[in-house]
Amino acid sequence: MRNFFKNINRNKALLFMVLPGTIWFFFFSYLPLAGTVVAFKEYRFSRDGFWASIFRSEWVGWDNFKFLFSTDDAFTITRNTLLYNLAFIILGLVFSVLLAIILSELVNRRLSKLYQTGMFLPYFLSWVIVGYFVFSFLSMDRGLLNQILGWFGVNPIQWYSEAQYWPYILIIVNLWKTIGYSSVVYLAAILGIDKSLYEAAMIDGASKWQQIRRITIPMLAPIMTIMTLLAVGKIFYADFGLFYQVPRDSGTLYSVTNVIDTYVYRGLMTTGEIGMSAAAGLYQSIVGFVLVIISNYVVRRVDKDSALF
Repeated sequence: MRNFFKNINRNKALLFMVLPGTIWFFFFSYLPLAGTVVAFKEYRFSRDGFWASIFRSEWVGWDNFKFLFSTDDAFTITRNTLLYNLAFIILGLVFSVLLAIILSELVNRRLSKLYQTGMFLPYFLSWVIVGYFVFSFLSMDRGLLNQILGWFGVNPIQWYSEAQYWPYILIIVNLWKTIGYSSVVYLAAILGIDKSLYEAAMIDGASKWQQIRRITIPMLAPIMTIMTLLAVGKIFYADFGLFYQVPRDSGTLYSVTNVIDTYVYRGLMTTGEIGMSAAAGLYQSIVGFVLVIISNYVVRRVDKDSALF
């Protein structure tokens, strides 16, 4: 116990620095965990407040989970959520690392910063703005793509009614918006690699590709693994703005744009069942947690140093 307080006193400056983040996590991440009981209740509002509403709501056990996955859309929303996130994880990793390597190889640092800023800016745009931006390309009457197709004598395409195009559109839009943010992490890791390794490789006659394959990528492997594990934890979560705002909630596209989050939102707006929404959130969290544990275990068996914990 004496050593415990001694360590606290020794590291009090660092502990004080993380105190605001700790308080934030407590109030916005850990304290709300008590509300997961709503997933097992038929939540009804009470004039006496939130806690009174929870205690007075009827306990229904697993009924909310049964309702969530008893419809014909259960398979579709689960499939879409998983497949899209797999594509985002794999392609996001590849293109983020590729972009980071390209930026690190630019000799002109001012030009590199300009490109980096240009790739980073889309991350800060609201999905509402991105949705209108995409609409300016895909609009039936004045969309840029239809105008380009018209120059080649091709009839305009009703993009918001043709479901077969949207898996590609959503993946491209997601990569465009997020790849710049992800690449910053890998770019920082690349800049932290000891330059003497590249100098030794150049003396030995290694080409630029060999330097990337033998030095850069292996040195990035631990951070790539950690970022992938964190992404796997959210594989059952879908970016609501991407799947709701960008397709403009077009009903003809539900077969390829309806995911767990949009399905729950529409169900909540239609039926007002907060318990079902809470059940979906709890389901996503538990599955994500299990997947992180399993993925980390596999990574730990292969390379202990690259594991998250």
